[in-house]
Amino acid sequence: DANAVTIMAAGTDTVDGGASIDISTKSSLKISLNQATGAWTAAAPVQGGIQNLADDTSPELSGTLVGNDNTISSVNLKGYGEITNALGDLGGGSADIDLTLGNVVSATVSTATQTFTFSNPTAADEGCGFVLVLINGGSQTVNWPASCDFAGGTAPTLTTAGVDILTFFTIDGGTTWHGNLAIADSK
Repeated sequence: DANAVTIMAAGTDTVDGGASIDISTKSSLKISLNQATGAWTAAAPVQGGIQNLADDTSPELSGTLVGNDNTISSVNLKGYGEITNALGDLGGGSADIDLTLGNVVSATVSTATQTFTFSNPTAADEGCGFVLVLINGGSQTVNWPASCDFAGGTAPTLTTAGVDILTFFTIDGGTTWHGNLAIADSK
């Protein structure tokens, strides 16, 4: 919280050459002892959390982890989910699939021509994809962005009354979206 914490050295010990060190904002601080010299040193405070995951062998998230487009390497995933952006019954017109809202999208086509746009893919040369679960897509005309390149060169025929699952993938920031009807008329 907003309260300051003071860490005081015992006896004649010092921390970074002084008798104490203050932490005035929410942060973490690593203090270590040099066994050879007996001197305590403090690493610079890290705002809002631990400095290195190695400092905590079993970290747990209590909120959203923001990666800021950094790379996570050599990770094994278990029991994970993907955020679903449920667009609902679109009722015709234009609908944007904004990838900042989720990489699984569900929508229903029902009453008029439906035009889709795609926004906010990852930057060029990074792979970016999403799955679209489309209900009754064949009941009306569906228009795709001009950037869509479907297998075989034409948009797939969609199910009039049922569920189709489409996949889209880009590696050029959305200049070209490679589209595919993965599952037709899913029950």
